[in-house]
Amino acid sequence: MKVAALQMVSTPRVDENLAQAEALIAQAAQAGAELLALPEYFCLMGLRDADKLRIAEPLADAHAPDPQVSPMQARLAAAAKQHGVWLIGGTLPLVSDTADRVYNSVLVFNPDGARVARYDKIHLFCFDDGERRYDEAATLTPGHEAVAFEMPDRQGQSWRIGLGVCYDLRFPELFRALTKAAPCDLLVLPAAFTHTTGLAHWELLLRARAVENLCHVLAPAQGGLHESGRRTFGHSLAIGPWGEVLAVQAEGPGVVLADLDRARQNMVRSQLPALTHRVMG
Repeated sequence: MKVAALQMVSTPRVDENLAQAEALIAQAAQAGAELLALPEYFCLMGLRDADKLRIAEPLADAHAPDPQVSPMQARLAAAAKQHGVWLIGGTLPLVSDTADRVYNSVLVFNPDGARVARYDKIHLFCFDDGERRYDEAATLTPGHEAVAFEMPDRQGQSWRIGLGVCYDLRFPELFRALTKAAPCDLLVLPAAFTHTTGLAHWELLLRARAVENLCHVLAPAQGGLHESGRRTFGHSLAIGPWGEVLAVQAEGPGVVLADLDRARQNMVRSQLPALTHRVMG
């Protein structure tokens, strides 16, 4: 199955970001990708953390999002349907029960444009090195549920796909929880990793999640210098079940394409049946 991680350098202007996302979706679909994933905060990288509150949308109807009420969801659904692809909508802010906070949510749309899954980021990033400080808990409400969905590819093969977001990557127990019903074939992790933490840990952690779960990983990222002065690490990646990097783009907007090989994954799991040797959890 051909997949695409869509890398962006999002701005404080929603319409501009949506237009860029739609252009990248079209490019990836034209290249034959069946599953496309946008990065975290593809719709807005604001000048202040609180900027996301003003664009938050209520969760739309799964089959008919109202473009007047939930325009970002409507455009994602329309893009998935127009190109006949599975689209993982990076993250966008959804209204929560707390007035000054939102959910940071991944929404998944099928080729008919219907929403088939929602994941709210569970682990909220906090970092302070004396020069840079981030505290997502100031504006985000955490999710509480691990989410995976089933996707049939164009050959009729079913893929179990687990979802995570950025800082979730540091918590392997989330991905173990996703395997309780059945092992995942693919983990998708939209991100906006800081350059500092990305340089040290991004590829290391992604490859570790692939190796310990013997599955593919797709990680679309923000990658570049944003108008707020924040620099994100980029390096959107596709990784195979042996931990090998299949494709990567360092920085800047672009489409990272990779062919995922289920036969190779099955072979790896047969040769090293570590998933059947688990004793704890």
